Amino acid sequence: MTEVLTQLFIGGAWVDAADGATMPVDDPATGEILCHVADAGPKDARLAEEAAVQAQPDWARTAPRARSEILRRAHELILERTDELAHLMTSEMGKPLAEARGEVAYAAEFFRWFSEEAVRIDGGCGTLPDGRNRMLLSRRPVGPCLLITPWNFPLAMGTRKIGPAIAAGCTMILKPAPQTPLSSLALAGILKEAGLPDGVLNIVTTSRAGEVCEPLLRGGRIRKLSFTGSTAVGRLLLAQCAYTVVRTSMELGGNAPFIVFDDADLDVAVDGAMVAKMRNMGEACTAANRFFVHRSVAAEFGRRLAERMGALVVGPGTRDGVDVGPLIDANGRAKVEELVADAVDRGAEVLVGGRRPEGPGNFYPPTVLAGVDPGSRLMDTEIFGPVAAILTFDDEDEVLRRANDTPWGLVGYVFTQGLDRGLRVSEGLEVGMVGLNTGLVSNPAAPFGGVKQSGLGREGGRVGIDEFLEYQYVAVPVR
Repeated sequence: MTEVLTQLFIGGAWVDAADGATMPVDDPATGEILCHVADAGPKDARLAEEAAVQAQPDWARTAPRARSEILRRAHELILERTDELAHLMTSEMGKPLAEARGEVAYAAEFFRWFSEEAVRIDGGCGTLPDGRNRMLLSRRPVGPCLLITPWNFPLAMGTRKIGPAIAAGCTMILKPAPQTPLSSLALAGILKEAGLPDGVLNIVTTSRAGEVCEPLLRGGRIRKLSFTGSTAVGRLLLAQCAYTVVRTSMELGGNAPFIVFDDADLDVAVDGAMVAKMRNMGEACTAANRFFVHRSVAAEFGRRLAERMGALVVGPGTRDGVDVGPLIDANGRAKVEELVADAVDRGAEVLVGGRRPEGPGNFYPPTVLAGVDPGSRLMDTEIFGPVAAILTFDDEDEVLRRANDTPWGLVGYVFTQGLDRGLRVSEGLEVGMVGLNTGLVSNPAAPFGGVKQSGLGREGGRVGIDEFLEYQYVAVPVR
């Protein structure tokens, strides 16, 4: 494994946890411990908060071009170290090296995108309707931020939050997921090398999230929370933010419908399904969760998808030729097994997969289920694994109703060769993003986020920086 510092990063320095605690980082392909990292507690959180608060005034006054250049240099350093970072990511998270290299490029692009947005923060002026007053508008950083990232895209979720915070002039505390802290720690070293001033970014790795985060959110000095994770945790954090009215943006769970109409090009639909389902072993909030396929093409679609899924090679992500790595941990695999067993008990047919392999590691095979009962648990549970569950439908109104029958609304996928139908169904879906004849929606230049219980706000795109900026209005009377 690539060498990486394993301490906390606070005020520009690498330090041990105040109480000396550490936590293990496991290799999901073997179950063995890769290393131990510092396990922060409340005292460490206070130190990180103090560093961010002290650094905020000077950082907010830093020229936008200077902030832009730091991000640009960090973008270049990330790309220069693609192989190193990819191996690190695969070691702690499990995804195959080819996917990890793709994530490195994706992560770096957020820094390039927001390096360009940093110099485009605008304001405005105008005459108010009474004709006697002028209005001056300026935008300024919201202040110190708490950023909480998940384990499934450990590098890209960090850059997607850190990039706009730096561009806007905000200082921050980053708390990565305890399963995958190493990518974030490597990112801290890169940003320090790129010239980021001490205290602007602070990283606290911890297994004690509640003890670390709740006092920060209730303390009144953190002014912004950006969180990616489950809807259940998001609700708890929203309650904690309410006490001091912390500004929040959240990307939460998903239950993505994947709709295939009778006029769809099945080759395109299956290609899209492979991306939407199997990216990151299905461990993605954007993963297709419910496959609604028109009854007239369901059998053929299922056959083709099972053939493609069954041909994928499962194994450690570092091994040549592997397409599907392990799931993140034993609990993640057990959840997938239970969901598949429930669907089969309710009459689903296993077209491929469905049984975990023997041996070490958290592996689960690509699985396709046909004839899934709508009451199956995997219909209203985010699977987070390589399982495609196929249901049939007969008409457009029916499938829209069923697709929208969920509290989540992150993304949906629609496959049809009819432009009118494609736009009509896309507009009818209660989601924040739609892939029309494509299984990939994520792009740093596009606003990423959902509706209903899938979150608040957007990340990426031209609006991504807005989450880290406030407006100030100055009234100027002219006599």
